Order: sequence, then C-alpha cells, then structure tokens
Amino acid sequence: MLFVALAVLLSLVVSAVVALYVAYPHRGERMPVVPWLGSAMERAVDAAPVLEDDERDLLRTR
Repeated sequence: MLFVALAVLLSLVVSAVVALYVAYPHRGERMPVVPWLGSAMERAVDAAPVLEDDERDLLRTR
C-alpha cells in the first residue's frame, strides 16, 4: 500500500513539473512564484540532446 501511495505521489509531482514547464519556460516566460525552478528547467532543456530535421531522416527505417 505504501508503494502505491509513493508511486501516485511521484507521478503527481512529475506531472506538475511538466505542466509548469509547458505553461511558462517553454513559451519563454518567467515563472511568477518560483523563478529558480524555471531557470533550472531551462538549463535542463538546453543540456538535453535534440534531433535536428536532417538527423530525424536518418532514423527512418522505411
């Protein structure tokens, strides 16, 4: 029972962080209450690898 409660809590926290990211930093706006969280999300997104359009063609298997 404890495992299920922790899993639900973890999924709620992750979904809240994703919703906050989509609502503010993804659109280029600052987060009003916790600007440090927005800055941390921007740094994490900048560090993540991104596929460019020409690289996406290399992954097609057809």
